[in-house]
Amino acid sequence: MDLSAISPTLLLASLMVAATPIILAATGELIVEKSGVLNLGVEGMMIVGAICGFAIAVESGSPTLGFIAAATGGALLSLIFGFLTQVLLSNQVATGLALTLFGLGLSSMLGQSYVGIRPPATEKLDIPFLSDIPFIGPILFNQDIIVYVTLALVIGTWAVLKFTRAGLILRAVGENHDAAHALGYKVVRVRLMAIAFGGACAGLGGAYLSLVRVPQWTEGMTAGAGWIALAIVVFGAWRPFRVLLGAYLFGGVTVLQLNLQAAGVAIPVEYLSMSPYLITIAVLVIMSSGKAKAALSAPGCLGRIFHASS
Repeated sequence: MDLSAISPTLLLASLMVAATPIILAATGELIVEKSGVLNLGVEGMMIVGAICGFAIAVESGSPTLGFIAAATGGALLSLIFGFLTQVLLSNQVATGLALTLFGLGLSSMLGQSYVGIRPPATEKLDIPFLSDIPFIGPILFNQDIIVYVTLALVIGTWAVLKFTRAGLILRAVGENHDAAHALGYKVVRVRLMAIAFGGACAGLGGAYLSLVRVPQWTEGMTAGAGWIALAIVVFGAWRPFRVLLGAYLFGGVTVLQLNLQAAGVAIPVEYLSMSPYLITIAVLVIMSSGKAKAALSAPGCLGRIFHASS
């Protein structure tokens, strides 16, 4: 066992990469749930985004086109969920679970011919002077552009929810859709836009996995990332910066266990592999101990079906 081989700089730099797909998916789901919709299909949208982004990037040679395709694929899949739950009024939990199963099957079929292929590289942004700063430089200023886009997305989400009329309408629809409808807001339209945004974010998160984090296509490669994103939204009490913190916690534990494996720590690899999920569950249990506080944070109409005629 050689713990001195673990570099804190590389560990933290890897943490940002590991957390990025979770942040993207969780931020998108945060907006969806703020509108009063519970979409359990995040895992399915992520895996579809992963194969869409990978396939288009390989065929076109452009990672940028791959990310655009991933966002589009995730949004289109989410709109199927939106149509079923907001127009046909199907059960949100059952439809979300079906969406995940459908996404896993669809991605498996589409990805058969892409196994073993390397995608085009996504270049890092080496910011002059700043990237040369000891310790901080490699962590903050030598990442790929999606890392910075993700951080900007979190800040933008916070700003929109807190300071804009669009954010106010979204929160109003999520808190009391009947009152919002009575005021003249188009509840279904607002929710469909939120669902499409959430799907696009999940698709981007999936593409980041297949194009950057693990630059290859492997069936089922999301490995529960969508479920972790759903849990982190609750952990973050539906607040963008707390969601960011939760994603970094999970990403940090994930990277740490990989480094511990490489250092030869005398712990069975199975225990190390399950540690990120166990720690996430433990944190959720601790956070949920204040049940009244958590209930006050959740949108009032979360998961409830809206009838326009009521």
